[in-house]
Amino acid sequence: MAFPEDVLTEDEHVVLHLHPHWKALVRPAVVVVLAVAAVVAALVLLPSGGGGSVALAVIGGLALLAVLWFALWPFLVWRTTHYLFTDERVLIQQGVLSRDRRDIPLTRVNDHAMNQRFSERLFGCGTLTIESAGERGQSVLHDVPQVERVQTTLYELVEAHHDKHSLGDAEMRDILADVQDGKPLREPS
Repeated sequence: MAFPEDVLTEDEHVVLHLHPHWKALVRPAVVVVLAVAAVVAALVLLPSGGGGSVALAVIGGLALLAVLWFALWPFLVWRTTHYLFTDERVLIQQGVLSRDRRDIPLTRVNDHAMNQRFSERLFGCGTLTIESAGERGQSVLHDVPQVERVQTTLYELVEAHHDKHSLGDAEMRDILADVQDGKPLREPS
């Protein structure tokens, strides 16, 4: 379920490839632990024989359904959600059975904002809102890990892309290399 490299143009380079923050997997992990605990408790506490076997089968079936619905599905949603930042655009892809993809060219990014609730600050994630020129307007990326760094990188990418036409190729390569290495954007010489 990795992001397909064939959606990138020939000269396009990936700067950041992210999934939503790992906190989205806490609830599925708790569901798996509780389901296993329920089945183990039923094995230990229920009497062996007719009624106990039926009750164990019911508890096991409910635990399996809970794991599939509340643990496996959220994991698949997390795994198939991609936030991809390249030197040309931002790609947002979601979907387990079907797929939705939104491409936002850096030339169309008008504004971007970051929001963190207190709990998100503790986890080191947040919401990134990208406003672009076009029909859809805003794209909201939830649970972005290290959202402050991602917003800064997006700003640097937009500025570097804006300067691309006024800079020489060598200067542009240096700036993009710095962005990919996490260095702050420097003024062209």
